[in-house]
Amino acid sequence: MAFKPLHDRVLVKRVQSDEKTKGGLIIPDTAKEKPAEGEVVAVGEGARKDSGELIPMSVKPGDRILFGKWSGTEVTIDGEEMLIMKESDILGIIENSGAASKAA
Repeated sequence: MAFKPLHDRVLVKRVQSDEKTKGGLIIPDTAKEKPAEGEVVAVGEGARKDSGELIPMSVKPGDRILFGKWSGTEVTIDGEEMLIMKESDILGIIENSGAASKAA
């Protein structure tokens, strides 16, 4: 893929939601909501302060994130649906609980 977001923008690939409920009911495509969870694919260099100083990004490619339901702009890159959003639209990074417990 030859796409690099500019400034404080992030390219995100949505993570597919479950096809079944916890009770085992299959959810048809028409009833599914688009997931508000994704994986960061690419990031810009960061925003700049008025002084010109670079503000580094808090996320990096590979991070799993949560974002608002209406966040970002949907685009198709290399035949794959993605989102481009500002870093401020990201609500948080989902930590891998397995890695966190090993570090503790």
